[in-house]
Amino acid sequence: GLKLFTRDGGAEHEDIDYIVENAGQVFVAKVAGTVTEKPLLRDYAADLVGKIRAGIDDATNYERPLAGSHIVVDAGNGAGGFFATDVLAELGADITGSQFLDPDGNFPNHIPNPDNNEAMASLKEAVAANKADLGVIFDTDVDRAAIVDKDGESLNRNPLIAVISAIVLDEHPGTTIVTDSTTSTHLEHFIANLGGKQHRFKRGYRNVINEAIRLNETGTQSEIAIEVSGHAALKENYFLDDGAYLIAKILMRYAKLRKEGKDLADLTRDLQVPADNDEVRLSILAKDFKTYGLAVLKDFEAFVEKTDGLAIEPANQEGVRVNTDGAFGNGWFLLRMSLHEPVMPVNLESDEIGGTEKIKAALREFFANYAEIDSSSLQK
Repeated sequence: GLKLFTRDGGAEHEDIDYIVENAGQVFVAKVAGTVTEKPLLRDYAADLVGKIRAGIDDATNYERPLAGSHIVVDAGNGAGGFFATDVLAELGADITGSQFLDPDGNFPNHIPNPDNNEAMASLKEAVAANKADLGVIFDTDVDRAAIVDKDGESLNRNPLIAVISAIVLDEHPGTTIVTDSTTSTHLEHFIANLGGKQHRFKRGYRNVINEAIRLNETGTQSEIAIEVSGHAALKENYFLDDGAYLIAKILMRYAKLRKEGKDLADLTRDLQVPADNDEVRLSILAKDFKTYGLAVLKDFEAFVEKTDGLAIEPANQEGVRVNTDGAFGNGWFLLRMSLHEPVMPVNLESDEIGGTEKIKAALREFFANYAEIDSSSLQK
């Protein structure tokens, strides 16, 4: 894909629409010009190295503040291999065991995606096999990232948001953390207990970024926008969704924690983890799937209101988010429309084993009345 930038920032979809509509016109002036080549990746890596050094600020070993740390990078043959060789190694880290660093668009080893089970399993194996302190994984173009700690625990999705939230709230007490709509209720409590506020918004990394920018413009401090998928954009980094900067920010705190005999996992000790969770996707068969899906969501609100143990979450920006109790157990789920596809995703969490199956049973009852929704994924 292509991302277009001007001096004012990234092009929004309205800008792209304008470009497409006016693509037949010629705007290039016929004047003499020059072409200048710049080693952008080298300069970018050097900038990250400098920021990490300054962030750790180790007077005893300023140049190599990660010396003694063994960090494995899995780039999945995407564009993130430079982070191992040009960033971590420059900072003194042992990168032995780092894998799939060379870009290869065929992705012969696994999909470069922190949200992919096979990719995360590959990183866990590399961390264990090399007895590493930490593992880092990037997506194809390095705007998403995740971590595996020395015990093989994954710090991605809600735990990743918890890690960076703890760091940001320590630096900016009381700030608002903007996330997408699918984050856990436990994460909201975790952020609140640290003195912050979670602001759940819509799916889509541009949506959460633009919402954080809007909040700042209207007087509400927001230092980070982050999706469950790992897209993260910090205010101090111009709200760019930059996975390498996210990891750099985490490494700054990681180095300080190690000096105290602690680890990243210590930042998320108080994050409660659901006993049961799932995500299913319901296909909309209707030709006008958006109109049909929105009508189904309206009907679903009425269904929830008359069903014991289900209650609509009032602070919600997308779809229908429902809190559960009673016969359903303590938990929540979100039914929403996909941003682009004829699909209704459902995210479910419960604090009891088997709790999501109880929720699915209620969903099966509701969707039995809608012939143009393929609800087969709700079956056990």
